[in-house]
Amino acid sequence: MNPQGGKAYGALKVQQEELLDSLNKEFLESPKYSTDEDLAEKLELFKKKYMEFDLNAQGDIDIMALKRMLEKLGAAKTHLELKKMITEVSGGMRETINYRDFVAMMLGKRSAILKIILMYESMKEKEELPKGPAPKKTVADLP
Repeated sequence: MNPQGGKAYGALKVQQEELLDSLNKEFLESPKYSTDEDLAEKLELFKKKYMEFDLNAQGDIDIMALKRMLEKLGAAKTHLELKKMITEVSGGMRETINYRDFVAMMLGKRSAILKIILMYESMKEKEELPKGPAPKKTVADLP
């Protein structure tokens, strides 16, 4: 195994994070989004989510990355549905979703299909399941 592969990938991820941080700064300084509550926290969350699904760290989410992302979330879609999502988010300009498009979608008023799926996933993550062994019950506890 090539030890450089891991280092090179790590360096790519660092570059990607720096780029996304600079784009987040643009959103923070934009008067269009100045009234958004908790904007810095939202942008940090969006950056993490985007980096999770931009698997090749190239800066865009392509149709295969979107497919894997939605399958991981339990919301598999057909090729046509995926293309429609990308068109909806990118405004039909590209065959990938770049970070600007992604943040604009997440902060925007429109309810894009992808936005709804991602919001549902984040709500699902917040639900805490009980940890540890189940409490012991006696016959008297039964209904």
